[in-house]
Amino acid sequence: MPGIRSPSDYSQEPQRHPALKINAKEPFNAEPRRQDLVSSYVTPTEFFYKRNHGPIPIVDDIQRYCVSVHGLIEKPKDLYMKDIMNLPKYNVTATLQCAGNRRTAMSKTRTVRGVGWDVAALGNAIWGGAKLADVLELVGIPKLTSTTPAGGKHVEFVSIDRCKEEKGGPYKASIPLSQATNPEADVLLAYEMNGETLNRDHGYPLRVVVPGVIGARSVKWLDTINIDSQVCQGFFQQKDYKMFPPTVNWDNIDWSTRRPQMDFPVQSAICSLEDVNVGKNGKIAIKGYAVSGGGRGIERVDISIDGGKTWMEASRYQKPGVKYIADEERSDKWAWVLFEAEADINSNTEIIAKAVDTAANVQPEKVQDIWNLRGILNTSWHRVHIQVRHSSM
Repeated sequence: MPGIRSPSDYSQEPQRHPALKINAKEPFNAEPRRQDLVSSYVTPTEFFYKRNHGPIPIVDDIQRYCVSVHGLIEKPKDLYMKDIMNLPKYNVTATLQCAGNRRTAMSKTRTVRGVGWDVAALGNAIWGGAKLADVLELVGIPKLTSTTPAGGKHVEFVSIDRCKEEKGGPYKASIPLSQATNPEADVLLAYEMNGETLNRDHGYPLRVVVPGVIGARSVKWLDTINIDSQVCQGFFQQKDYKMFPPTVNWDNIDWSTRRPQMDFPVQSAICSLEDVNVGKNGKIAIKGYAVSGGGRGIERVDISIDGGKTWMEASRYQKPGVKYIADEERSDKWAWVLFEAEADINSNTEIIAKAVDTAANVQPEKVQDIWNLRGILNTSWHRVHIQVRHSSM
């Protein structure tokens, strides 16, 4: 690929914020602390989770960098940054979430394979770039197309990134053509994040952002767009990020029996508290995030301070001081909501959060019911424990 390369080792990695919790150094995977994550509606770039499969690519010559668009289309084309930046620019506020978010808690039930994420393998950013629907028009694919005349039904994104799971080949993933060509789906080829040029960790110079879908489909360091008749056959679409029942193990797994995971389910987590907290009795602030995939808003966040016997509703917001109402035009449909509640805690207790989205999907109560061998999509009720030390004064 002219202008960009994938290093063979980790000697040229970018600088990262020292407060990040590192889950793996090579390749680098890290998340922010819980309280840092919900300190603002838009996640600062330095606190946005880092999910990598190999050394971070390096751009040597941005003028020579281009994306090759080919496959089952009439007009294959190489697109340079100037071609993409000449298209209308859109800013889309969207939450990206790793499918393995909250895997650590799932692994306490039974061992799973994967990076051990806490509750912060997600972030909410303002992504700036061209809509993929506009880009595909440059190669002759009209908006709202589900099949090209040559039989193309899927859009595969191929990265310059090299990873061991692909035996040293590139990371790749696909989405349906019908989604890619729908302007309302807001799929972007993004070159900005939070008003600034993408940094290397997050895909510089160009990445895909697929709102409402697990982060694995938002391919970074874009190299090629391939219009194909079938779903991407790469490792991460065929042999990873699929949801299996608790009965499946590594001895009896048949990857072909499950579809690749796309939309993420409704999810929430308490971020103002750790898993176990020790303190005095009195008022306690309960803050966190809730989010659902597919553009579904958050209808409710329920909080229990007695282990799930009784519930109260938390307040929800996106912009501070503006009441959040799902499906309103001023609400960001691809983004999380933050929630907060206050409670009097007088004895040892378990605090629980669970969210309900606008389709009335509810988080499952027990992690055991959704345990799977890859530890993905742990959307069970989020629980933290408070141990009260009564003052002797």
